[in-house]
Amino acid sequence: MDDIEQSVFAEWVILELMGHRRLAGFLTEQEIAGRGFLRLEIPADPPVTQLYNPTSVYAITPTTRDIATAVAQSSRPAPVQRWELPAPEPMPQQEARSAAGWADSDHPF
Repeated sequence: MDDIEQSVFAEWVILELMGHRRLAGFLTEQEIAGRGFLRLEIPADPPVTQLYNPTSVYAITPTTRDIATAVAQSSRPAPVQRWELPAPEPMPQQEARSAAGWADSDHPF
C-alpha cells in the first residue's frame, strides 16, 4: 500500500446534490476546521464559490471546461449574501443611552 500515491482531485465536473440540485464548475477538495469539504468554483459573472459536505453529493461527473461552463450558465446559482434587514429607526440620543443602560453622568457626551 505504500506505493499507492494519493492524488488531489481537481477537475471540471457536473455536481449533483441530494437536494436535486445540479451544478457545474471546477471542483477541488478543501479542509475546513479539520473536515473535508468539496469546493466548487462556478463560472459565472461574478464567479461563485460554494462549499459542500461530501455526504450531500449524489454524483460527480468529470467533464470538459466547455461543458461545465454551459451547464453552469443554465443553473445560475446566486452567491451567498448576508441577511438584508431593514434599517432600525433612529432613536433620540437620550433614549439610546437609556436603552444601553447608560446614565448621563457615566458619559461625557
